[in-house]
Amino acid sequence: MGAADKLKELEEELARTQKNKATEFHIGILKSKIASLKKAVSAPKKSGISSAGFDVKKSGDATVVFIGLPSTGKSTTLNALTGAKSKTAAYHFTTLTVVPGALDYRGAKIQLLDLPGIIAGAKEGSGRGKEVLAVARNADLILLMLDVFDPLYRPKLISELEGIGIRVDQEPPNIIITPKLRGGVNIHATVPLTHLNDRMIIGILHEQGIHNAEVMMRQDVTVDQFIDVLEGTRKYTPSLTILNKVDLVQKEFLKAIPYPFLSLSAEKNKGVEELKEAIWEKLRLIRIYTKRRNEDADSVPMMMRTGTTVGDMCDKLHRDLRKLFRYAQVWGPSAKFPGQKVGLEHVLKDGDVVCVYKR
Repeated sequence: MGAADKLKELEEELARTQKNKATEFHIGILKSKIASLKKAVSAPKKSGISSAGFDVKKSGDATVVFIGLPSTGKSTTLNALTGAKSKTAAYHFTTLTVVPGALDYRGAKIQLLDLPGIIAGAKEGSGRGKEVLAVARNADLILLMLDVFDPLYRPKLISELEGIGIRVDQEPPNIIITPKLRGGVNIHATVPLTHLNDRMIIGILHEQGIHNAEVMMRQDVTVDQFIDVLEGTRKYTPSLTILNKVDLVQKEFLKAIPYPFLSLSAEKNKGVEELKEAIWEKLRLIRIYTKRRNEDADSVPMMMRTGTTVGDMCDKLHRDLRKLFRYAQVWGPSAKFPGQKVGLEHVLKDGDVVCVYKR
């Protein structure tokens, strides 16, 4: 029996198995086996055939991708945001390759990628779905595009993304697994575990070929989250849900939508500015202006992320700057007073001006 057949057999067994206290260990082992087989089945095969339009190089300060069904308005929205010429028409599969655009906003250059519409089964390869979804793995933000007349497709889009290892709007589980040479598996939990027990953790580790390890559980996670950590290939990406063509329905209809969303009418250019601002906020970008001693600050900012320290900024400026660092002066929102002297651990804020002094 091949890996694909074995995978199908295990998935069918998992679907048949009722979830209760007596079966939770068996379900955990099944999920671990399925994860291992999926990795084997989806391993890339060498081929001389290239996939035109899908090999996209990241550029700018951040990359944002549009994911949605065909004809949900992705191309029209890209054009409204950037002025790019992504062909649009009122029929399915207009976009056949990845169409890039650049959004200049608040000093940031944001790469936008209009991906071909995905269909059910994309994660298994339907409609070149695997190639489309693979582009999303490199994104800093995913825009889930929905037609106002098909608003309940959102869970399906998220499921397709999860199928290729993208965890939407989740943080990486706070678990540390340290392999060792001998001594078996030792488990340390700093929080009560309500989804896993020692037997399940050890069983899943053994299934993955890990027989000696220190496991630090700092979060109450599910079986799936624990397996995600073991796989080590998951991408944790924020998203925005956009409901397009809202001008075609009554406001009462929108009140029944069971999830947060941004209203948009791309063809009429309504909601576009609000979308730009939402993208900016979700990317958590901040503008940092550098300056030399006794000179004005640069007019073009460095784009960093919320939580950036002076040390992070130094690393981006030059790989050796941290070693030569003496202190920095900061003017702006993060400074207690203009020109405050700070160290490498000082956390910067949007609009700060920084002058670095070297030894």
